Amino acid sequence: MKSIIPFLLLLFLTSCSSVRVNYDYDRDTDYSKYTTYNYFSDMDTGLSELDTRRLLRAIDSTMRGKGFLLSEEPEFLINILSNSFQAPRNNTVGVGIGGTGRNVGGGMTIGIPVGAANVEREIQFDFVDSQKDELFWQAIAVSSLRENSSPIEREDKIKALVTKTLEKYPPKSRK
Repeated sequence: MKSIIPFLLLLFLTSCSSVRVNYDYDRDTDYSKYTTYNYFSDMDTGLSELDTRRLLRAIDSTMRGKGFLLSEEPEFLINILSNSFQAPRNNTVGVGIGGTGRNVGGGMTIGIPVGAANVEREIQFDFVDSQKDELFWQAIAVSSLRENSSPIEREDKIKALVTKTLEKYPPKSRK
């Protein structure tokens, strides 16, 4: 029993910090023609300057690992947008009052929020053909955000987010 408690705690902590990613892409695009990339010159990520640098380093590292090259004359451009929002609380304590008596009944329930609000960060990755100026791949990643995280924690979180986001790029052809 003692060995299962740390395991359950670890499972709970990792499940709370998961990254959720939604993908969309153009099925008619020939992804094999894209080998070089760069970023939009006027990109405003919505992140702090330090987090933006962490994010770009993580993307560059992941893209290099997939065989893509950062280029001054890229075949596609990457745009990154983000925003943070407060996720709805799903943990409440219910307090009920009720009474009955000779065919008369009544009741009242109040939900009291428990714990701190969850702040989440949504980061959108747009891959745009640089010649056609057309979006061909997009991913939106949502992850929990702690503003008071240490720089090391922030970097690890961003690396995990980028790895999870880009794991399905390029998409498998289904023609």
